[in-house]
Amino acid sequence: MSNVPAVYTFKARHLWQAAAWHGEAAFSVDDRGRIAAASAESPQLLDSWVLPGMPNLHSHAFQRAMAGLAERRGPGDDSFWTWRETMYGFAARIDPETLQAIAAQLYVEMLKAGYTQVCEFHYLHHQPDGTPYAQPEAMSLALIEAAREAGIALTLLPVLYVSGGFDGRPLSQRQRRFGHDVDSYLSLLASLRKLENDNLRVGAALHSLRAVPEQIWRKVIESEALKSGPIHIHIAEQIGEVQDCLATRGARPVEWLFNHAQVDKRWCLVHATHLTDAETAQLARSGAIAGLCPTTEANLGDGLFPLAHYLDAAGTLGIGSDSHISISPVEELRWLEYGQRLSTRHRNVAARRAEDSVGETLWRAALKGGAQAADLPIGSLAEAQRADFIVLDHESPLLAARDERSAMDSFLFAGNTPLVRHVMAGGRWVVRDFQHRDEARIAARYRMAMKRLTEA
Repeated sequence: MSNVPAVYTFKARHLWQAAAWHGEAAFSVDDRGRIAAASAESPQLLDSWVLPGMPNLHSHAFQRAMAGLAERRGPGDDSFWTWRETMYGFAARIDPETLQAIAAQLYVEMLKAGYTQVCEFHYLHHQPDGTPYAQPEAMSLALIEAAREAGIALTLLPVLYVSGGFDGRPLSQRQRRFGHDVDSYLSLLASLRKLENDNLRVGAALHSLRAVPEQIWRKVIESEALKSGPIHIHIAEQIGEVQDCLATRGARPVEWLFNHAQVDKRWCLVHATHLTDAETAQLARSGAIAGLCPTTEANLGDGLFPLAHYLDAAGTLGIGSDSHISISPVEELRWLEYGQRLSTRHRNVAARRAEDSVGETLWRAALKGGAQAADLPIGSLAEAQRADFIVLDHESPLLAARDERSAMDSFLFAGNTPLVRHVMAGGRWVVRDFQHRDEARIAARYRMAMKRLTEA
């Protein structure tokens, strides 16, 4: 569990590099935790399948603690909007100490599943009544500390949340702890950006078109603070949102955004579930990322993203675990494909050309889009990139007799047995033989935090 020395050389039996498998490939890790050209020293053999860790481009950390608590039917039809009421009630109980305990546990689970970076779409800013903490960035600092404890790279995305709907209504009582005006929001960004380092990037998030009026987000987007860095936004997640946008603005959400903002590679449009063919093509052309969260979108009954059309248009995508009803890049990608199969009644939908592998297509795409959304040097095992990689369990029966043609598809589609045996993040081993380096302490603190929440 010790830190990697100044230069550590590995030789992988199978290495995913430059978007393909390479046999008997060597690489080194330098003292900054970056990939370096292979040195001449004797390498450590990684006798398995070695591939880049997956970025998780969309997370609401506190929601992990409520996973499974919204699965009883209410008196009417349940939807995202009824789930949201449960979430608001739960969020009201979270303070910085509790948030750190939940997030650290979540980030340990992410690392064990194969995520080595997370984009935290963070809107739980203030005390429950909307009063700022004595240290206004207290909740953000809890997330930063949780990521440091776990050893995961973090792109922190403080959320701007101003209004309660497309009509500009004030925030409800339960939304007040999410809110900022322009000045306080930009002050928060400036404070957090001073903390950036090799493991932390700070960007910005607009909660949604309904929560940020145009004149407000335009001031933020055009500010000095946002001349660089990623910009994320929830958009077109539910039919109700699309209908409200049409009623108040005369356009669909993605259509309206492209007509009013210069959307480019800095942007990540989270969900973007309900798109016309024209919107799908426009999103693909822009270079922005479609941030897909299939397990959460399924759990909330959101709908299905138009994957085939988007891939045919050479669109960029990544995956996130969002509400954390599941924490597994394997399951996100599997259900991204399975949703399309159920909808179209065809197989191997993501593989757009004959002989293409579905698993390789999806892993490759999600690495690229996730790295772009995170704005960090991740997503590949190329020189100068972060040394973030996972080592699969070569002893697993699921990988028995698999070759480079079938390994990735077996990893993603052969079952639910955990196959991520070791994980290196930022040049340090954080998971060895399926065990996180600080798993017991972090889990014990999480259980205590959940006990306090229940008693409250």
